Amino acid sequence: MRRYHRGTVPVLFYKTPTMTRRADRLFQIAELLRGRRLTTAQQLADWLNISLRTVYRDVRDLQLSGVPIEGEAGIGYRLSRAASLPPLTFTADELAALAAGARMLESWGGAGFASGARGALAKIASAMPADKRASLERLAVFAPSFHIRSDFSAQLDTLHRAIDTRHVVSFSYTDANGAATERRVWPLALAYWGARWTLGAWCELRGDFRNFGLERIQKLDVREPYPDQQGRRLADLLRHVNAKPRQHARE
Repeated sequence: MRRYHRGTVPVLFYKTPTMTRRADRLFQIAELLRGRRLTTAQQLADWLNISLRTVYRDVRDLQLSGVPIEGEAGIGYRLSRAASLPPLTFTADELAALAAGARMLESWGGAGFASGARGALAKIASAMPADKRASLERLAVFAPSFHIRSDFSAQLDTLHRAIDTRHVVSFSYTDANGAATERRVWPLALAYWGARWTLGAWCELRGDFRNFGLERIQKLDVREPYPDQQGRRLADLLRHVNAKPRQHARE
């Protein structure tokens, strides 16, 4: 598994080993495009460990063979929703990555994430051959949760829902210097940095984007909905992070 950074917000992707057969790589490209709004050629090249030239050639060949891939070089690609691909299959390494990720979410995610991870993994396992189901059960990767704050899961779930429904949240916050403030923010994203979560948001007090460590948030409360306002959206936050990665303010 490799960590791919979009700006400074971490997103985890499984890095596929170099394919031994071109047919396998072509199928993998189609799978990566399925269910995503837009994927750039550079992302495909990074994930599959191939050159941009190979990506362009493979996508063109897929299009010529009738696979409904929309988009073009320099902009990005997506698979038409009308496309029909064979059922998903997983390698042993892919199953191990999914199981490890699910166990991490069970410990470090909110109850909603944990339940979703367990349910998804159970569905995947039920469709796998017996030998692959057994390999999941034998996976010796664990994420202990006994040291995690008892109210942390509920807080993460509350913020996740507030982001999904676009609701203002207010909370008491203590920064790294020990200064206490009251905040009202427009929550936009949650980022997991390995044993630590941060909230990316538009802060009404600062009039700008800020990152907040969840371990410093107290008395969290959900308020009224906030508008879908240009300049204060998730895309704006990500552009802000990409433009000034070293200066992006963290409270």
